[in-house]
Amino acid sequence: MAHSVWNALVLCLLAGGMVGGQGVMLGIALPAWASDSSQVTPVQMPFEAPPKPQPAPDTSVPPLTEPLGPEELKRAEALLPMLEGKQEFWAIGEFVHLGPSVSPVLVKALTMSSPRVRYNAIETLHIMKDPSVVPALIAVAKDPNEMPKIREHALRVAVRLDPSLTPPAIEAMAKDPNGSIRKAAAFESRYVRQRAVIPVLITLLPDDERFVSLTAVNSLWTLTRYDTEMHDWESSSKQDRTEWTQEWSDWWNANKETFQLPEPRKQKKVQ
Repeated sequence: MAHSVWNALVLCLLAGGMVGGQGVMLGIALPAWASDSSQVTPVQMPFEAPPKPQPAPDTSVPPLTEPLGPEELKRAEALLPMLEGKQEFWAIGEFVHLGPSVSPVLVKALTMSSPRVRYNAIETLHIMKDPSVVPALIAVAKDPNEMPKIREHALRVAVRLDPSLTPPAIEAMAKDPNGSIRKAAAFESRYVRQRAVIPVLITLLPDDERFVSLTAVNSLWTLTRYDTEMHDWESSSKQDRTEWTQEWSDWWNANKETFQLPEPRKQKKVQ
C-alpha cells in the first residue's frame, strides 16, 4: 500500500516536468529507480463532487411604506449631495429604503447644479417606480437648457413609469435641434402605445439625420405593423426619405379615424 502511494507521488512529480532526466524536480531528490518510467504505476485518485450550495434566505429590507416625519425628510434632503461621489450607490440605496414618501425630495434634486446628482436622482426614481414623479421627469425631458444625456434619461424613465403622459414630451423633443434628442424621442415612442405618437414619428421620417429617420421608421413598424413598399432606409438620402414619407402620410390620413394599435408581440422564451 505504501509503495502504491509513493508511486502516485512520483507520477504527479514527473507530470510537472523532470529536470535533465536525472530524477531531480522542484528541489526533491528521487530514488534511482524513479528515473525509469517503467517503474511508475498510474493511479487514479478518487474524486468527490463539491456539495451543492444551500438556498440563502432573502435578507433585503423592504422600503418604508409610512409617511416620513419632518426629521426624516430633513435627513433625506441632507443626503442629496451624496448622490455624487464615492458614496452615491449607498445614497441611492438609502433613498430607495425610505420609500415613495421621499419622492418629493428627489424631485428637488432634478434642479440641483450637479449633473451627476440630477442623473442619479432620475435613476433612483426609476428604481423606486413611483409614477407620481412622471410630470417632473417630463419637465426635465422638455427642458432645452438641460444636458442631452439627462433629458434622454428622464424621458426613458418617464416612459417606463407611465407612458400615457409622455406624448407631449416626445412631440417637443422631436422638434429639438439636437439630433440625439430627436433620436431618443423616436426610439422611446415605440413603448408608448398611443395613436398620438404616430404623426410625430411620421414627421421624423424625412429628418436630416439618417439615424433619426431610421429609428422613427422602426418605431412605426413596431407600433403599426404597416407594410410599406420596400425601401433601403439604411443608405437613403434626404430626398429618398422625403418621398417615402408621403406613403406613410397617405396611409395615416386614410386610417387615423379607425386605426387601432395591434397587440404587442410576445417575446419568445429562450430555451
